[in-house]
Amino acid sequence: MTVAARKVCMLGDFGVGKTSLVTRFMRNTFSDKYLTTVGVKVDSKLVDCADQGSLKLVLWDIAGNSALDALNMSYLRGASGLLLVADGTREASLRTAIDLLLQSRSLLADAQAVLIINKLDLVERWEVLPSTLVELRQSMPVIETSALSGDGVEQAFTELAKRLLP
Repeated sequence: MTVAARKVCMLGDFGVGKTSLVTRFMRNTFSDKYLTTVGVKVDSKLVDCADQGSLKLVLWDIAGNSALDALNMSYLRGASGLLLVADGTREASLRTAIDLLLQSRSLLADAQAVLIINKLDLVERWEVLPSTLVELRQSMPVIETSALSGDGVEQAFTELAKRLLP
C-alpha cells in the first residue's frame, strides 16, 4: 500500500524553536546548541494517525523570519500544511506567526494550519495570555508544546497529519 506524502512548512520568527520541534519530533532529542537555520532544511517522517491511516510528512524547516520574501514564498509552493510556531515567552512572536499565516494565504489558500505555542517549560514567563489562546482556538488548532521536554510535540504534528489525510 502506498502512503500519501504531504509537504508541511514550519513558519515562525527567529528563535521560537522550529528546528528544536522538528528534531524532537524526528529523533526525540533536544539540544540547546542549534545554529540559526539558513534557507531551509527538509526532513520526513511517517505519522500513524491511528484508525485514520498513515501519512508521510515532508517537513520544510524554513529560516525564521517576520515576513515572507520571494525566496521563502518559493519554499511554500506545493505545501499542504503549515505549522506556525510562536514562543510563549515572546508575545511579538505570536503576532509574527499570525502575520506569516496571512501572507502565506495568497499562495496557499487551502493549506491546513496548526499554531504551536512553544516553550511550555517556561510557562511562568509566558507573555501570551490564556485568553488570547482561547480566542485563537476558535479559528484554528492551537497546541502548547515544549521542545525541551517533548510535551505536546507529537500531538501537534499528528493533529496536522490528521487534517491532511486524504
